[in-house]
Amino acid sequence: MELKQAFGKAMRQLRKSRGLNQEAFGGQTSQTYLSQLEAGGKGPSLEMVHGLASVMNVHPLTILTQCYLFMDDTATLDSVIERVREELCGTSSD
Repeated sequence: MELKQAFGKAMRQLRKSRGLNQEAFGGQTSQTYLSQLEAGGKGPSLEMVHGLASVMNVHPLTILTQCYLFMDDTATLDSVIERVREELCGTSSD
Protein backbone atom coordinates (compact mmCIF):
# COMPACT_ATOMS: atom_id res chain seq x y z
CA MET A 1 0.00 0.00 0.00
CA GLU A 2 1.26 3.44 -0.89
CA LEU A 3 1.90 6.07 1.78
CA LYS A 4 -0.99 8.39 0.85
CA GLN A 5 -3.46 5.50 0.71
CA ALA A 6 -2.23 4.15 4.06
CA PHE A 7 -2.54 7.58 5.67
CA GLY A 8 -6.06 7.97 4.33
CA LYS A 9 -7.08 4.56 5.59
CA ALA A 10 -5.58 5.27 9.03
CA MET A 11 -7.28 8.65 9.17
CA ARG A 12 -10.68 7.24 8.20
CA GLN A 13 -10.40 4.36 10.68
CA LEU A 14 -9.44 6.63 13.59
CA ARG A 15 -12.09 9.21 12.72
CA LYS A 16 -14.85 6.60 12.58
CA SER A 17 -13.65 4.82 15.73
CA ARG A 18 -14.14 8.12 17.56
CA GLY A 19 -17.62 8.60 16.14
CA LEU A 20 -16.64 11.70 14.17
CA ASN A 21 -17.99 12.69 10.80
CA GLN A 22 -16.00 14.73 8.31
CA GLU A 23 -17.89 17.87 9.27
CA ALA A 24 -16.27 17.70 12.74
CA PHE A 25 -13.00 18.80 11.14
CA GLY A 26 -14.43 22.08 9.82
CA GLY A 27 -12.15 24.17 12.02
CA GLN A 28 -9.07 22.46 10.56
CA THR A 29 -9.91 21.70 6.95
CA SER A 30 -12.70 21.48 4.41
CA GLN A 31 -14.75 18.34 3.96
CA THR A 32 -13.49 18.18 0.37
CA TYR A 33 -9.83 18.17 1.46
CA LEU A 34 -10.51 15.59 4.18
CA SER A 35 -12.28 13.38 1.62
CA GLN A 36 -9.24 13.67 -0.66
CA LEU A 37 -6.91 12.76 2.23
CA GLU A 38 -9.00 9.74 3.18
CA ALA A 39 -9.18 8.61 -0.45
CA GLY A 40 -5.39 8.75 -0.71
CA GLY A 41 -5.38 11.53 -3.29
CA LYS A 42 -3.64 14.08 -1.09
CA GLY A 43 -0.79 13.95 1.41
CA PRO A 44 -1.00 16.15 4.50
CA SER A 45 1.55 18.60 5.82
CA LEU A 46 2.99 18.11 9.28
CA GLU A 47 0.82 20.97 10.52
CA MET A 48 -2.25 19.29 9.06
CA VAL A 49 -1.44 15.96 10.76
CA HIS A 50 -1.16 17.87 14.04
CA GLY A 51 -4.49 19.62 13.48
CA LEU A 52 -6.33 16.46 12.46
CA ALA A 53 -4.97 14.62 15.49
CA SER A 54 -6.10 17.40 17.82
CA VAL A 55 -9.67 17.21 16.48
CA MET A 56 -9.67 13.45 17.17
CA ASN A 57 -7.95 13.97 20.53
CA VAL A 58 -5.08 11.62 19.64
CA HIS A 59 -1.32 12.07 19.41
CA PRO A 60 -0.15 12.71 15.82
CA LEU A 61 2.04 9.61 16.11
CA THR A 62 -1.12 7.54 16.54
CA ILE A 63 -2.19 8.38 13.00
CA LEU A 64 1.30 7.88 11.60
CA THR A 65 1.83 4.61 13.46
CA GLN A 66 -1.42 3.19 12.11
CA CYS A 67 -0.42 4.40 8.65
CA TYR A 68 2.89 2.54 8.76
CA LEU A 69 1.22 -0.58 10.16
CA PHE A 70 -1.05 -0.56 7.09
CA MET A 71 1.99 -0.23 4.84
CA ASP A 72 3.87 -3.21 6.33
CA ASP A 73 1.88 -6.40 6.91
CA THR A 74 4.74 -7.90 8.89
CA ALA A 75 4.98 -5.04 11.38
CA THR A 76 3.22 -5.14 14.72
CA LEU A 77 2.45 -2.27 17.03
CA ASP A 78 5.05 -3.60 19.46
CA SER A 79 7.73 -3.84 16.78
CA VAL A 80 7.09 -0.30 15.55
CA ILE A 81 7.10 1.15 19.07
CA GLU A 82 10.25 -0.77 19.97
CA ARG A 83 12.02 0.49 16.84
CA VAL A 84 11.10 4.08 17.65
CA ARG A 85 12.19 3.61 21.26
CA GLU A 86 15.57 2.24 20.18
CA GLU A 87 16.10 5.00 17.63
CA LEU A 88 15.20 7.75 20.09
CA CYS A 89 17.28 6.31 22.90
CA GLY A 90 20.26 6.12 20.55
CA THR A 91 20.11 9.80 19.61
CA SER A 92 22.28 12.50 21.06
CA SER A 93 20.69 15.32 23.05
CA ASP A 94 22.71 18.06 21.27
